[in-house]
Amino acid sequence: MQRLRHIFRLGLKELTSLRHDSVLVLFLLYAFTVAVYMPSKGSVVGEVRNASVAFVDEDDSALSRRLAELLRAPEFQKVHYLRASQMDDALDSGRYTFVIDVPPHFHRDLLAGLKPQIQVNVDATAMSQAFIGAGYIQSIFNRELQALAPQQASPLQLVSRVLYNSNTNGGWFMAVIQIVIQITILAILLTGTAILREREHGTLEHLLVLPLTALEIMLAKLWSNALVVVLCTWASLEWVIRGLIGVPLAGSTAFFLLITACYLFAATSIGIFLATLARSIPQFGLLSIPVIMPMVLLAGGVTPLDSMPHWLQNVLQLSPTTHYVNLSTAVLFRDAGPQLVWVELLELLAIGAAFFGLALARFRRTMTG
Repeated sequence: MQRLRHIFRLGLKELTSLRHDSVLVLFLLYAFTVAVYMPSKGSVVGEVRNASVAFVDEDDSALSRRLAELLRAPEFQKVHYLRASQMDDALDSGRYTFVIDVPPHFHRDLLAGLKPQIQVNVDATAMSQAFIGAGYIQSIFNRELQALAPQQASPLQLVSRVLYNSNTNGGWFMAVIQIVIQITILAILLTGTAILREREHGTLEHLLVLPLTALEIMLAKLWSNALVVVLCTWASLEWVIRGLIGVPLAGSTAFFLLITACYLFAATSIGIFLATLARSIPQFGLLSIPVIMPMVLLAGGVTPLDSMPHWLQNVLQLSPTTHYVNLSTAVLFRDAGPQLVWVELLELLAIGAAFFGLALARFRRTMTG
């Protein structure tokens, strides 16, 4: 009971110290608001959003007008109609990313069994959308033209039904992945800087002369910083992701926060371990970069694990962030319950226990050294 009181009071000291650190408080606010909102609402890599398009309708048929109507928001802006003589100037000036030219008699030739062609001019200087958008236009037009004049019945028909995120809006997924990234960064930075701040201010020596153990000091820093991150995560889920962005999260927020607490057990242990290797906060910041970047970029949220080499996939199973990404998407997107994810949750806890033991051993050696 005495040890629990020590851990609780030391944790309160950590929360008080954090409250007076205005830089960290501002960074917390930024990380769980702006840093989550902007990537999810901005231009998402691999998707077309708000692309400018012009349409040259030399056929002037019901079909050509129908094709122009199919180019809708949010992928494309409102279609602007041009004359054929204006097409070159529009491309040269860069006003439009796509300029589509439907030739004369296109509808008539299609019904006659011929193979008329539509010209799609692409401004390739808009690299983020040009080539992907051309594929979008081809797919949209092909569906409409195939329904009008099917060339040959296919023996197989693929029917896709999207159970969640029916518009396949990548911003929804990006918002949750940004939460994971911010949690990882803050869990490591908050605990690491807390250790080094004690050392730089000389208060760590004061703690050493008290009847405290390394385990009590470490647990106090873990629970206090984890509490701050969990509360910020909850606020970001409710006010930013659900409120501002409008993501309809299907799973239980309470269960996700419980998984987050388990993940923080591992991530904060990594932060303490790195702090025992560094001698100052700037050195700790530099040391954290090569650790945090692979954790967040190779966890499966930014790049799918299946696209990586098999040896790298096996190595990444030792990273707690890999399991946290899988658990987060399963719970929030697919409404997975404990009966479906308990194995991976146990793996996450086992990895956290290993990092905690390693950090504790190093922290004890640092305190006595």
